[in-house]
Amino acid sequence: MLHQLSFNLLRVLEILLEERNVTAAALRLNLSQSAVSKHLAKLRETFDDKLFDRTASGLKPTPRAIELAPALRQVLQQMEELTRPAAFSPALSQRRFTIDMLETAYSLTFPYFMPQVLSQAPNVRINTQTWSKDSLDKLLGCEIDMGIACREWDERSPLHMKHLPEELNYIELLRDHPVCLVREGHPALDNPWNLDAFLQYRHLQVTFGGLQRWLLDDVLTLEHKNRDVAVDMPDFHSAMSLCEQSDLILCVPAKHAARMAKHYRLAKLDVPVDLAPGAYVLLWHKHFDQDSGHQWLRQLIVDKSVGQGK
Repeated sequence: MLHQLSFNLLRVLEILLEERNVTAAALRLNLSQSAVSKHLAKLRETFDDKLFDRTASGLKPTPRAIELAPALRQVLQQMEELTRPAAFSPALSQRRFTIDMLETAYSLTFPYFMPQVLSQAPNVRINTQTWSKDSLDKLLGCEIDMGIACREWDERSPLHMKHLPEELNYIELLRDHPVCLVREGHPALDNPWNLDAFLQYRHLQVTFGGLQRWLLDDVLTLEHKNRDVAVDMPDFHSAMSLCEQSDLILCVPAKHAARMAKHYRLAKLDVPVDLAPGAYVLLWHKHFDQDSGHQWLRQLIVDKSVGQGK
């Protein structure tokens, strides 16, 4: 039965895996709900698996559907490339690009390159997901077009730029360094600020990008020191809100802090540890090097993000 698969049928499966809701999938595919349901029935027959269970919160993929997802995206990309014009015309293109990005990278990049994307290519779609521990594997498998992540120039870091897989290319967008945020009136503001003071207080940590540790912690460990982390949180907005209501210290990338901290009653202090600035980098598989559409989007991201980040 697999010979009966078509691009459109596989596309329905991909969107159902992303949306996990027939109504939402129908809207994205510009189809009726009944048409999507018929396609799903055909997919179930083809793969001899129900693929999704209906739950109160939507469609739950079966183990078989989850197993199919990575290969599905790769096959669809290959089929899209076969039918894609050799020359990329932004104004005419209906291409979809997928990007995994660090949470902190959105405010530093999206407002700067997306207006140009929308102006030059009104029918192009950009799908993004938050960078996670799986994103590098997705890049290596060409499951996503590109990623924006942090890499380090500090030789003490396991995330040093030299450790990037050779299958990937990158461009540095901008450099950044961590700063400390404390609430207004925090006792640390009235006393000498040094490493001992920094370690005296308990800390609030944001775990993002699939990483459990910052370069800061790697360096402190080398010096046989550790921060006392009281709370781990998943996002900086919530962390800043808690920071302004407690004596916890929050370390944040400086450029992100400059944009976000003004909405909170917070003061800034330097991190009293010698660290080389890290970098936000645009990553992609070398497979896409000569792809004209890919080149167009990469150049927009580089021109706008690098320009505003200096």
